[in-house]
Amino acid sequence: MSGRILVVDDNKVIRQLIRVNLELEGFEVVTAADGAECLDVVHHVRPDVVTLDVVMPRLNGLHTAARLRSDPRTWDIPIAIVSACTQGEVDNGESVGVDAFLAKPFEPAELVRTVGKLVREGRQRQRGPEGGAEDEDGESDGGGGATERGASSGGVATSGGVGVVDAGGEQRVGSRGDGDGAGGLVP
Repeated sequence: MSGRILVVDDNKVIRQLIRVNLELEGFEVVTAADGAECLDVVHHVRPDVVTLDVVMPRLNGLHTAARLRSDPRTWDIPIAIVSACTQGEVDNGESVGVDAFLAKPFEPAELVRTVGKLVREGRQRQRGPEGGAEDEDGESDGGGGATERGASSGGVATSGGVGVVDAGGEQRVGSRGDGDGAGGLVP
């Protein structure tokens, strides 16, 4: 999969985690530390998808999403909120046109699936409708965790694990409550 993703999060570790997971799947990733920086670089970067944390200094993710939607140059860029979302934040995000929500902690595979789907949908928007708004492969996300705008689940995306990049740069996925007794990070 290819595409340029603008990852916006004030937490450097989370930005790096998202970057590594997306780059491993062939995406080009540019990062910004908050919404104000996102708005400064989005026109130069011209991303296929923007991921936003909600709670950030200077300009939060929901206000950033609203500004992106109100700008004629960025109104059609797919936006995913990657945050510990409350139902109120999901509702506010939907009202400003956020396309998908992924709750922290998230499964790296779910992040990649969600971003990949948004890249495909964004490209389809640019080409115009070709047979409807269904996903081009006809598959849903299987209820794996992402809640997308217009989805019937209406809930906040959740997952049972957390991805971590250790000091050596190796990606590890942690699991919680899966009954394997490990209870920690799995190399």
